[in-house]
Amino acid sequence: MALLSVLDRERTIAPPGFSRWLVPPAALAIHLAIGQVYAFSVFNNPLTQVIGIAKPVKGDWAATDITWIFSIAIVFLGLSAAVFGKWLEAAGPRKAMLAAACCFGGGFLVSALGVQLHQLFLVYLGYGVLGGIGLGLGYISPVSTLIKWFPDRPGMATGLAIMGFGGGAMIGGPLGVFLMEHFKSATSTGIAQTWVVMGLGYFVFMLFGAIIVRLPPPGWKPAGYVPSARPQKLVTSAQVTADSAIKTPQFYLVWMVLFLNVTAGIAVLKQASPMIQDMFADVTPLEAGGFVGLLSIFNMAGRFLWSSLSDYIGRKSTYAIYFLLGAALYAMVPATGHMGSKVLFIACCAVILSMYGGGFATVPAYLRDLFGTMQVGAIHGRLLTAWSAAGIAGPVLITYIGQYLIDHGVSKSRSYDYTLYLMAVLLLVGAVCNFLITPVNPRYHYKSEKPG
Repeated sequence: MALLSVLDRERTIAPPGFSRWLVPPAALAIHLAIGQVYAFSVFNNPLTQVIGIAKPVKGDWAATDITWIFSIAIVFLGLSAAVFGKWLEAAGPRKAMLAAACCFGGGFLVSALGVQLHQLFLVYLGYGVLGGIGLGLGYISPVSTLIKWFPDRPGMATGLAIMGFGGGAMIGGPLGVFLMEHFKSATSTGIAQTWVVMGLGYFVFMLFGAIIVRLPPPGWKPAGYVPSARPQKLVTSAQVTADSAIKTPQFYLVWMVLFLNVTAGIAVLKQASPMIQDMFADVTPLEAGGFVGLLSIFNMAGRFLWSSLSDYIGRKSTYAIYFLLGAALYAMVPATGHMGSKVLFIACCAVILSMYGGGFATVPAYLRDLFGTMQVGAIHGRLLTAWSAAGIAGPVLITYIGQYLIDHGVSKSRSYDYTLYLMAVLLLVGAVCNFLITPVNPRYHYKSEKPG
């Protein structure tokens, strides 16, 4: 048991002279790994031909069954973050990051067994449930730690980590394709072998983050940092526990803010490739793929740039931009299609996706402003249930409403108009929720918290 004591929270306290800039690499190691979930679609088609190898045959899994793997993973991301958030704060980041590595890496191994035995429930259990738990723990543990290290620039710090989550697909996608090509044979699609390699590789990469992560000593502050130097109305010096936070109206308003921002953004992200091809008949599938890649870059960059900006203009003002500018851009997208202007269409979508990514990165700092740092990881974990809900709501809205319109005589290109206008309305509702956010009532403050 003495060997396991290295995982204890007390053993992760940084020694004197430790540079806080050594913590972001630990966060990036975790988020670059778990961000692979955004690239899961590279496995969709191969999973439908595990038996047929070259093409789907009788007995192969249906594409509709495969789509549930990603959905289950995102649902369990939110649920595990909510359930284990308080445990994370008590256990410390190293133990949480190791648990995330075991679950995420182990999920690949269980799924590989599922492919080998052709048992889809094992893939659901592996990548969906076990991997999803790893996603949730891996997502919130670095963010909680970085907020404690960067009280002067919480938006920049969380943006740096969550940018890694957005960029994980840029590594995971090509890696998955390369490994499948390497292991592919006349009798195998190469998926099982690919998942074994990726599971072990991601485990080692995440273990690196768990080893090097550190917590600041109690009462630590950056040199020269004065909390009142740039006062903002919503930034509290008090602390609120996770259990008290969910009793406040502020928590549910921020929940709606994240839910509505993600619902609108993920709807565009899911339909980006078919939408540009339907709106512009001369766009090839290859060009549409390049468009999706460009959106991914803006999604990733927005996580850092918008959240960093929020340190200077405030979280509430930043979200006001997301919602008001976002609503205007969503309303403009149909017009750009009717005008035949690809440049304007791409520009609108790129800014929309940058704010989608920025919303993820800004919300932990928003929570820190409202509720303090004491249990911000646990509060953030509970808030991520909004992501789980939006991950279902966004794609369902744009897919089913679009199909309903097409079935009732609306052209495919015009069907996007109504769904995009709906997203603009949802963002305006989000703007109202954001406007209503005020400082937390002192009765919810943690009374025993000592200053500093």
